[in-house]
Order: sequence, then C-alpha cells, then structure tokens
Amino acid sequence: MIFEHFALNVPNVDALVTWYTKFVGLHVVKAQSEPPFMTFLADASNRVILELYHRPEEAITDFAKQHFLTFHLAFVSENAEVDKDRLMAEGAMFVEEVRKEDGSHLIMLRDPWGMPLQLCQRTIKF
Repeated sequence: MIFEHFALNVPNVDALVTWYTKFVGLHVVKAQSEPPFMTFLADASNRVILELYHRPEEAITDFAKQHFLTFHLAFVSENAEVDKDRLMAEGAMFVEEVRKEDGSHLIMLRDPWGMPLQLCQRTIKF
C-alpha cells in the first residue's frame, strides 16, 4: 500500500490553509467550498498530503493542551534557525531546540493555533 494522506479536524480550515500555504510552502491540491470544507494540502514533492476539515459535531483536537511529541508536523528545513525566526514573526511559538550528535538541528514550534510544527535540518536525509 502507498500512503495517501492524513486528516485533521480543525476549528478554522481557512486560517490554517492560508498560514500553511503562505508561510510553510504547502499548496492546495483540492478544496471543498461547503462544509466540512475538506482541503488537501501538498508539500513541494506532492508526495505528502495533509487534509484539513471542520466537523464541529466531532472531536477537534486541542493541540495546545497536548505535549508536542504526542503529534507534530515535521518539515525539512535547509536552515532551521532562519525558518524558526521567519515563522515566529508570523505567529508561531518556540517550544524547544535540539542539536543532535550527528549535526542535525531540530526546532519545535507551535503554529498560531497550537499545533506542533517541527523544523528538521538533518545531516542524513531520509
């Protein structure tokens, strides 16, 4: 089997789509203009797809109340420090920074809605 997408029920699809397309570089591959506003975002490779939707009758995860390692979105960064500063200027919040023995630099942020977002500047590519 091939991974297709993962989906999150979020409180404000439009706001998240705008932020992740403008500041993280994702792009919309499909969007539904009526409820539940299912919107599919892809990374630059078009290989990883994130679906955001809003169903208020179902549980909406409050990421701000969960430990950042319970769930997080992780993105490759060529310069984690520069990306950290840029995203924090757009409302992201700093959580932690880890420098691995292999030289990798990992920075954990939370987006403006509290969802954990990790910047991965790795010395070894997956």
